[in-house]
Amino acid sequence: MLIATAAKVYYSFFQEPATDWNYHQLQGIDKTKTSFSFIVFADNKNSITTFDNLIRRVNGENALFAVDVGDLVYDGEMEKFRFFLNQIEALKIPLLTVIGNHELRDHGRANYYHIFGPFYYSFAVGNSYFIMLDDADEKGLGAQQMNWLKGRLQDAQKYKYRFVFMHVPLYDPRKGPYAEGHSLKDLNSAKALNRLFDRYNVTMLFCSHIHAYYRGKWGKTPYIITGGAGAELAGDDPNHDFYHYVRVTVSNTGVRYSVVKLKGPGFGFFERLIHDIWLYIYFFFTIHLLDLIIFFAALYLVAYLLFPQLKRVKRM
Repeated sequence: MLIATAAKVYYSFFQEPATDWNYHQLQGIDKTKTSFSFIVFADNKNSITTFDNLIRRVNGENALFAVDVGDLVYDGEMEKFRFFLNQIEALKIPLLTVIGNHELRDHGRANYYHIFGPFYYSFAVGNSYFIMLDDADEKGLGAQQMNWLKGRLQDAQKYKYRFVFMHVPLYDPRKGPYAEGHSLKDLNSAKALNRLFDRYNVTMLFCSHIHAYYRGKWGKTPYIITGGAGAELAGDDPNHDFYHYVRVTVSNTGVRYSVVKLKGPGFGFFERLIHDIWLYIYFFFTIHLLDLIIFFAALYLVAYLLFPQLKRVKRM
């Protein structure tokens, strides 16, 4: 399985990656529907086994589309994006993405833009309005994006439901109400966004960044943190730290949110530790297996040519 997966990665390496991915995925969504389901997940971060299992489970859902709320990849190298694109070829519904902080590593912002398109965008489906934001720098939105957001939230008042997606949460729910932590580093930006979401009655704010599941309210704004698509889990709390995705069902009578748990490690410390170590070892060898084979073959060839005694040992 490892060799087969690595071979697929190297086959995709020679293919030109997609461009304007989100635009083309949006064209595949029936925007006239008023009753539908969509799937939300995040922080797969080049996971293999868990993320592949998630895709299989999502394919069994009667969903209109899915949203990945960031950390699609371990870092922003093009080969990591190719690996992600190779994985989601198996997904049978349109997939929209939000940029996460891991996409910025190794100068990945340009690669993300080349493949997926604009860093923030909006669209409507039936009586629901969707807003995708870029807070991947973990600070805030910046003046230009903030002005754009205000305009989109005003437009969204014509719709029954308003869904907002951003990778880094406003606050860290593990540290108490409105606390800093694994969240926006600029608390003033977080509070300004919170006031804006409260003012315009956001139906649900979806975030990730924390590799766990949380649901609550910041002011008047309800939020869901969903970071369980395959990366190492944040802790060992069975109420929060598990692999999962969220199914959202929209109808004229309301919105329902269901958490679908996925297979993962137990909650013991050593079981989690072994799982996390194996996750990164498996990923490393899947991405670099053919590189390693070529490297060691070349190393042996050089040694064979430079050191004649190897030839004599072989004849003996």
